[in-house]
Formats: sequence, C-alpha cells, structure tokens
Amino acid sequence: MAEKKTVDDAAGGDSGVSDSETAGPQINEGALLRKLDLRLLPAVGILYLLSFLDRSNVGNARIEGLLNDVHMTGNQYLTGLTLYFVGYVLFEIPCNIILKRTTPRIWLPTLTIVWGVVATLTGIVQSLAGFLVSRFFLGVVRNDLPFTDAESGLFPGVVFYFSMWYKRRERQYRISLFFSAASLAGAFGGILAYGIGRMGGVVWDNGWRWIFILEGILTVLVAAAAYGFIHNYPDTSKFLSEDERKFIHQRLAADSDATHDERFTWAAVVEALKDPNCWLYGLGFHTMSLPLYTLSLFLPTIIANLGYTAATAQLLTVPPYAFAFVTTASIAVLSERLGQRAIFIGGSAIFAAIGYAILLGNTDPVGRPGVSYVGVFFSAGGIYPATALVLSWPAINVSGQTKRAIANAMQISIGNLGAVLGTQLYRANDGPRFIVGHSLALAYLVANAVVVTILAIRLKRENKRREAIAEEIKHVGEVVDWRGDSDPRWRFEY
Repeated sequence: MAEKKTVDDAAGGDSGVSDSETAGPQINEGALLRKLDLRLLPAVGILYLLSFLDRSNVGNARIEGLLNDVHMTGNQYLTGLTLYFVGYVLFEIPCNIILKRTTPRIWLPTLTIVWGVVATLTGIVQSLAGFLVSRFFLGVVRNDLPFTDAESGLFPGVVFYFSMWYKRRERQYRISLFFSAASLAGAFGGILAYGIGRMGGVVWDNGWRWIFILEGILTVLVAAAAYGFIHNYPDTSKFLSEDERKFIHQRLAADSDATHDERFTWAAVVEALKDPNCWLYGLGFHTMSLPLYTLSLFLPTIIANLGYTAATAQLLTVPPYAFAFVTTASIAVLSERLGQRAIFIGGSAIFAAIGYAILLGNTDPVGRPGVSYVGVFFSAGGIYPATALVLSWPAINVSGQTKRAIANAMQISIGNLGAVLGTQLYRANDGPRFIVGHSLALAYLVANAVVVTILAIRLKRENKRREAIAEEIKHVGEVVDWRGDSDPRWRFEY
C-alpha cells in the first residue's frame, strides 16, 4: 500500500485517493510532488521569464531613445506593438502542427533560441520598417512559448504540459506560480534596463539597442542549456524511477479524462460553442488581457511621464513588479487552500481597479508623482494574480478532451482581442495622465469582476442542482461511460 499522503498536504489539492493510486510500491505522494515541482516549475518558469522579458523590454527601450533613433512617431510605435499580435494569431496553428511532430524537450529550447535571435536582431534595426518586421516575427515565434499541443488548442500550452504530470486540483496552484514569472520578468527587466541603458555611447549614442542585444543573447544561452533540463513527459523522464512513473500514470488515469480514448467529434465542438460558461471564461481573460498587456508594455512610459529621467523610471518599475510577484504567489496559495476561484479573481481585479482610480484621480501627476506611483502598485498587484487564476479556470472545470481544447482556444482568442485593443491606447500625446488608457483599463477590470461573479453564480447553482441528481465523482478516469462536464456527477470549481 502506498502512503496515503494526500495532494492536499502538498498543495491544497484533492484529498481523495483511489485504489489505482495506492496500488503498487510504497510511494510518498507528497515527496513525489515536491520532486516534480523542483524539476518542472523552475525549468519552465525561467524560460517563460526570459520570453516575457524579451517581449516587454520594448517598453524599456522606448524611453531610452528608440523612437528618435529609428525615426518613428509614437503612433507608429503602437502599430509595431499591434503587429506582434498579428504574427501571433496567423502562425498559431502551424506552430501547433510542428509541435505534434516533435517533443517539448526539442521544440521549446529550439523555439526559444529562435526567439532570442529575433529579439537580439531588434537591437540593430535602423528604420521603422525594420522595427515593424521584427515585432511581427517576434509574434510568430512567440506562438508556442512555452508548450502547446492539440489538447490545449490555442491556450498557452503549459496547462497541457502540467496535465501530464499533475492532477486536476493540483494544477491551478502551479500554473499561478508559473505565471508569476511574468511579474519577475518585469522586475528584472527594470533592473537590467537601468544598467544596460547606461551603455549609451558604447558603439551607439543611446543604450536601448544594448537592451535588446544583451537580453536576447541571454535568452539564447539559457535556451541552449535548456536541452539538458527540460523534461518531456513522465514515461521518458530520467529523474523518475520506474515505480514513480507507474504511480504518476495511475493517479492521472484515475483523476483525469486525458487517458480516455476520446475521438474528435463536431458534437463536442458545438457543445463548447453553445456553453455560456465557455464564453464567460473567454470574457474573463479578455477583461484581464487589456490591463495586463498595457501595464507590461507601457509601465516605463507611464512612470517616465511623472517627471522622472529614463534611468530613474527604469528602476521605479522594479518595486511594483516585485509586489505583483508576491501577490500572485500569495493569492495562488490562498485560492488553492480555500478552494475558491471567483472571489480571488474578482477581488484582485477590484484591487487593480483601485490603482487606476488613483491614477485617474491625480490631476497633477507631475506635481504629485508619489500618488500615481502608489496607484501603479495597486494595479500591478491585482492584475497578475487575477490573470493567473482566470487562465487556469477552464482547465480545471471543462471535462471532455475536445470540449476542453475548444474552451481553451475560445478563451485565448477572445482574450487576445483585448490585448490588440490595448496596444493602441497609450498614445504619445496622452501623457502624463493617459486618461483614455487608464479609463479603459479601469472599466475592463470592473467588467472582469462582474463577469467572474456571474460565472461563479452559474457554477454554484449548477452544482446545487446536480447534488440532487447524483453524488460527485472525482476519479473520472475510472468511469467508462464518462460524458464530460455535462455528466451530473461532475462538480465545478468556483
């Protein structure tokens, strides 16, 4: 008999242990989970940190002289930001097809190397055309960072990757920790930009080129090393013993429908499209993607417009991102331990909305920069935890392989529309108050709280209705006649 140390002990997960999990050799489940966390989370986290850093450092480069050196206007710069998402959308499916013919251990480092090369070459562009082309191809390469597969559709594929290692109620906590690397990227980006920006005069008059070049080279070097520390799936990972591989397979087979031999059907696609919850998951991310991307792309500009020099503004971006890392990790732990999703998503969104209300309420941001800076802390501290939780919500609530893939695709597709809109909001002549950008971000955050509240009410009512029909079943992998989340034995997390 295996020791019945529950997942709840390790990460606030499901405490039920099926017969299939306890079969075989003695395995300490908590110790195994910690072993997986140490091997998987830092590896994918550092690569995501670097990819997010290379994507958002354009905001740091802007205040170091990018626009003047490339001879473009502020609005042309915004066009470049938008083109990033055009490349992302157009090449999403081709990149997915390529991954189906290879493995994460090969595809991820290779793609990250290409990404780093493109990011590095951005540092030598001499014209508007060069800048626009580089942003487009960054979007093309960014498609599959970190992992993607048909199972996850258009959803950032880390959810699928984690589903091959962790049970349903263990994933959200880890996805949130993974996403916290994005806030760390912002913090490191500010520190690096401050130091690298002082290289102005070395080859080029301004230091923005070195921001792209040095950070891009760092990405290439780490990605090259990643061939040695990225793991594919349990069946082929050398850090696991044969007994541990069998145990992981047993617990996942009992917990998830991923091991079911489910064939693609258009009926499942239609079911997802007709399910209001799937659309609400999409709106939940849509209402977070706009403030997320505007903050990560324009925070250096917002702070510089408070009257600070470029160097000081770079440093002042660090504390808000560090605060966002703390709130993201803390909210992830609380959400998992309490088994609550919507209240933490909506609460974090309102927390961020308070920040934008402070930014809008400060009628003299140059005269009172400290007030606006406090608002930035609220905004960053709420946006990142809310985004992490909302992205992982459908992954734990939608059952049925095809339906889950469609639901994830819907969420990312609907969400990216908000990101595209956000790239056009912070125009050069709108500073220092940026009323249009701040107002829309505020409105979106309030809308997010409304959306997640509606969704939570729907899920709670449905759970209550199902309680009168059938008892909950958690080990869906053992059910032969499983019908997905439409089965009355399924319970939603809210």
